[in-house]
Amino acid sequence: MPTTSLTFRALLLDMDGTLVDSDAVVERVWRGWALDHGLDEDQVLSVVHGRQGYATMAALLPHRSMELNHAENRELLAVETADMDGVVPVPGADGFLAALRSTAVPHALVTSADVALSTARMRAAALPMPDTRVTAESVSASKPDPEGFLKGAAELGHDPADCVAFEDSGAGVAAARAAGIRVVGVGPHAAEHGPDMTVPDLTALRITAAGDGAFVLHVP
Repeated sequence: MPTTSLTFRALLLDMDGTLVDSDAVVERVWRGWALDHGLDEDQVLSVVHGRQGYATMAALLPHRSMELNHAENRELLAVETADMDGVVPVPGADGFLAALRSTAVPHALVTSADVALSTARMRAAALPMPDTRVTAESVSASKPDPEGFLKGAAELGHDPADCVAFEDSGAGVAAARAAGIRVVGVGPHAAEHGPDMTVPDLTALRITAAGDGAFVLHVP
């Protein structure tokens, strides 16, 4: 099978579903929230991925106050941060992050989690935290708004068109596309959201230097 490649200058990496498999805890917490509010569990889980919690609540309970959404989101974040049971790395994530460091690829974490949750999950998955990260505290709007990706590109000092994002969710892919960033979809459902290319996980990816600060991502 021929290799597909993308040339880029910086990478922007989602966390949940992209670097870290946190589906077990996400399902536990949000199924409980759905039951508490009399909502269909599967419907809630179809919305939650990629978004900050308050944005999920706003989508599912549109007539409720944002003040209450933010308050409940803080409660859920605390529950999620205390629950690392089943949190594991996405296959190949450790090697991929090591390759980024060894080749000095500019990269940033762009996640809907806050600092505490992102730190806990990366640690539970035994993955190194990128030096640059954009978390829930860094932005005023949740994915699918492009703010997080635009901020990540700016903090790395690169034009969005020179970046590539790695994402797994519909909200995340939409956010990257709205920012003018090409997207590699990660996981079994990523292709449904229209990324530029897809990979089942992060194994078998290669990065080579192309000169003048550019790199090439090789996807088998």
